[in-house]
Amino acid sequence: MALSNNVIGAINFVAVLLSIPVIGAGIWLASEPDNSCIKILQWPVIILGILILVVALAGFVGAFWRIPWLLIGYLVAMLGLIILLACLVVFVYMVTARGSGHIEPSRAYLEYRLDDFSGWLRRRVHSSYKWDRIRNCLSSTNMCAELNQSYRMAQDFFNARLNPIQSGCCKPPTQCGYTFVNPTYWISPINNAADMDCLAWNNDQTQLCYNCDSCKAGLLANIRKEWRRADIILLITLIALISVYLIGCCAFRNAKTEDLFRKYKQGYT
Repeated sequence: MALSNNVIGAINFVAVLLSIPVIGAGIWLASEPDNSCIKILQWPVIILGILILVVALAGFVGAFWRIPWLLIGYLVAMLGLIILLACLVVFVYMVTARGSGHIEPSRAYLEYRLDDFSGWLRRRVHSSYKWDRIRNCLSSTNMCAELNQSYRMAQDFFNARLNPIQSGCCKPPTQCGYTFVNPTYWISPINNAADMDCLAWNNDQTQLCYNCDSCKAGLLANIRKEWRRADIILLITLIALISVYLIGCCAFRNAKTEDLFRKYKQGYT
């Protein structure tokens, strides 16, 4: 029984360590400017990681002090958390399955369209109430102003690898046919009716294309890229956690068997 409890304690200590990448993924998402503006995934991930940590610690204490009811509670609670983590992994994969950028002629950066993303993600930026808050958050950053310091010539800018938010929010869509002056100042074409975003563009440095659908699409593209990275971490952690849980179940069952055999042997003698 003592050997089995030591094994269970060691397994639960591994489960404690596995909570770290989950919490770390949530903190990393919270530290990204775009996710800090929209605030969807980071807190569920952080809370789930903390719950895994607490439950794993409870299992470790139960194994160390040989408290059967605490070990049983650990097994039940951890199973629930594994199911929740699996659901989260699948959910993130499903909502980020769509949303690739589009290549434009003579441009190194990609253009993004709102209709390319999943309906669930689009609803996060659809209402004017939600977008007003997100837009104010995005416009308070220096991501567009930094482009003016980095690119002076048009061709240098067209060859730049802009991130999705910069491509969608800091310049007009390429199809509008605006003439480059600097990365955040463009001369309007004679006919700018190719897209509603063409009318939404404003050279005012506080406006730019923050009211454009391309800006919403750029934000979702950036979030999609970060969420998919976080999802890989969560998937690897999930697989490891399932393995640890199954080993823990076997060790607990062996411990109970050893305990019953010991009691039977004592009663027999």
